Amino acid sequence: MTALRTRTASPTARPAETEPRARFADLLAAEWIKFWSLRSTAGGLALIAVLIVGSAVQQAMYDRDNWGRWSPEERAAFYPLRDAFVHNSYLVAMLAAGAIGAVTLVSEYGSGLIRTTFAAVPARRSLLAAKACVLAGVMSALGALIAVSAFLASQAILADHHAGLSIRHPGVPRAITGCALLLPVCALVGMGIAALLRHPASTIVTTTGVLLFLPLFFSPEHRWSREARNTMPLVAYDRLTDINPHPWGLYPPSLAEAWAVFAAWPLIALLIGLAVVHRRDV
Repeated sequence: MTALRTRTASPTARPAETEPRARFADLLAAEWIKFWSLRSTAGGLALIAVLIVGSAVQQAMYDRDNWGRWSPEERAAFYPLRDAFVHNSYLVAMLAAGAIGAVTLVSEYGSGLIRTTFAAVPARRSLLAAKACVLAGVMSALGALIAVSAFLASQAILADHHAGLSIRHPGVPRAITGCALLLPVCALVGMGIAALLRHPASTIVTTTGVLLFLPLFFSPEHRWSREARNTMPLVAYDRLTDINPHPWGLYPPSLAEAWAVFAAWPLIALLIGLAVVHRRDV
């Protein structure tokens, strides 16, 4: 009798269906849509662009208009890249880029959408990797566009007094590349901190402190402190954009160290994010 039931039930039994795993290209497409669906994203990117290019144009116009009042010594000491990449504008851009990177992830934790996301895509590491790829791609493209635009606009204004530099001038391509990469570096650091803290307010505050205020705690007078300060993204940015040699004091960072800092910070942030997202509950 038992065998009869088994034979009768077997033709109607349905094999278990398995959901196909999401391809990485699908994850990239989904994260692209989510990235641009945030209201703060477009506004933050526009703010960075207007701030950096606008500051470069304003500073170059100021120097062009005051060129006739300068002494020969002041003209000889003029540093054209200070007009192309205004330092204070990039400080604000670092903060904005870090905030955008943080919001990319922490907004899902704040709204509770992260539960739906992880339920739809259990492969959390792949999900975070896709999010990081979209973030890094957008910020790199924006950084390159802004850096080139700020340089060309400022040097065209300074060309009235033959004070501008060519884009092929030694050191200029390095400076443009450093400025372009600063945005994705800061954005990925912000996303890594968001994965670690998962709280909007604490994430933004910590990102700001790490990117902007942490270098201030290291004194340039002692070797160990100076070497630690040289590992900060802000110091690496200053070194990469410095084509006019000036005294760096004791233990200056090398170009190789600056590039290594730019590579290490986002890599470490991503590894931390992958580790905590995989191990923690939502």
